[in-house]
Amino acid sequence: VMFAGNLGQAQSLEVIIGAAEQLRDQAVNWIILGDGRQADWLRTEIRSKDLSHCVHQLGRRPMENMPSYFAQADAMLVTLGPDPNVGTTIPGKIQSYLACGRPVIGALDGEGARVIEDSGSGFAVASGDASKLAGVVQLMASYSDSKRKKLGANGLAYYNQHFSSNTLIPMLEAEMKQ
Repeated sequence: VMFAGNLGQAQSLEVIIGAAEQLRDQAVNWIILGDGRQADWLRTEIRSKDLSHCVHQLGRRPMENMPSYFAQADAMLVTLGPDPNVGTTIPGKIQSYLACGRPVIGALDGEGARVIEDSGSGFAVASGDASKLAGVVQLMASYSDSKRKKLGANGLAYYNQHFSSNTLIPMLEAEMKQ
């Protein structure tokens, strides 16, 4: 399970740690790419909770290398803390995850969760719910490669239909004409 992006307060990283603790004896690896204000906190939590065998904090990586990292993931992870303002927007990383054709798992509320569910690309649980996050990660881990590929293909198709520039630019032009 790969998380890529900012490691800040808004990302609710504690939900990742909580889920990783529950799955510590399962064959699940959590790959964390990125940097931010919570990076040191995350490093300390991984050590203090003895999760270094399953949670791997790799730090910041060049943007041009991200597609190769994403291609190696069985599932992409997005987490956000409960915030009514954040819930009205779709985090940009969801669009990136859909575009890379990988299954998506989310622990977030609002529009981001709706997109994950509507796209058929994976699963969304309530923000901050480590137990349910652990459950859907365990479920995703039980899926065959072909089933995960189908979820990723669903996400890519949804991205192409709703977020690609070929879709958005004509919609924006039509809105501006009105």
